[in-house]
Amino acid sequence: MRRLVIAGGSGFLGQELISDLRPDFGDIVVLTRGEERTEGAVRYINWDAKTVAGWAQHIDGADAIVNLVGRTVDCRKTEFNKRVILESRVDSVRALGAAAKLAKRPPSVWVQSATAHIYGDTDDEILDESSPIGTGFAPTVGTAWEKALAESVPAGIRAVVLRISFVLGRRGGALRTLAKLARFGLGGHTGTGRQWMSWIHVADLNAVIRRAIADASMSGMYVVTAPGPVTNREFMRQLRNAVRRPWSPPVPAPLVRFGAMLMRTDPELALYGRRLMPSRLTREGFSFRFPQLDAALADLLR
Repeated sequence: MRRLVIAGGSGFLGQELISDLRPDFGDIVVLTRGEERTEGAVRYINWDAKTVAGWAQHIDGADAIVNLVGRTVDCRKTEFNKRVILESRVDSVRALGAAAKLAKRPPSVWVQSATAHIYGDTDDEILDESSPIGTGFAPTVGTAWEKALAESVPAGIRAVVLRISFVLGRRGGALRTLAKLARFGLGGHTGTGRQWMSWIHVADLNAVIRRAIADASMSGMYVVTAPGPVTNREFMRQLRNAVRRPWSPPVPAPLVRFGAMLMRTDPELALYGRRLMPSRLTREGFSFRFPQLDAALADLLR
């Protein structure tokens, strides 16, 4: 029986991945901070994402690890929140690495989520795996995250790092909020609207992870994004079309910052962006089911 361990699998991305991979694995172990339970072939095992106790045996004999752990960045960047965001990523990687080193039969592959925000905010520059790391909090976190993996993954385990862009899905993530705003006539672009939005349909993200598990030729770092990035202005125009709403007035940057303060989130999530391309995936023949935004939104919001 094939076993898959998904760390952080109780969130939006994890639940989507479980639905996609359930037919391929007779045993799926989800490491979660929540309660322990069993749902068919899926077992939810409690862990603190920091220490190796009470769960490490599930790594032994597993075929693959997928690590999706990371405290949400949809929050105000206070010093406390920044510390939690960083530690949640680094500590979970180190704990998984320690458990893998204890295993008599360690997994053959470790698929690690990472952030495309590692490039910072770069205006119109086209970014891919060859681009330099940016500066600021998000690049600092991204660098520490990937460094922890390099230091923690045992020899002999194939490591695949996925720098993931904005994930579009119908059952979670920011698209639901944006679509709701657009339906209420608040679907205008934010700030200048010229900031780039790189995105990927959750079905394509699942397909990348599936391939990373199965394809022994995949290793190292990949930018995981659709090949059709758009500006914020264009994204919101297509979103309004998808929910059948007319033009909406833009939201000036000061108003975005004020609204973010009231909602206790980070205005930079709406005001800044980056223009990403999946160069390695394209070269290696990955076929996107949803390469363009209009088709992705039509599928998710129909």
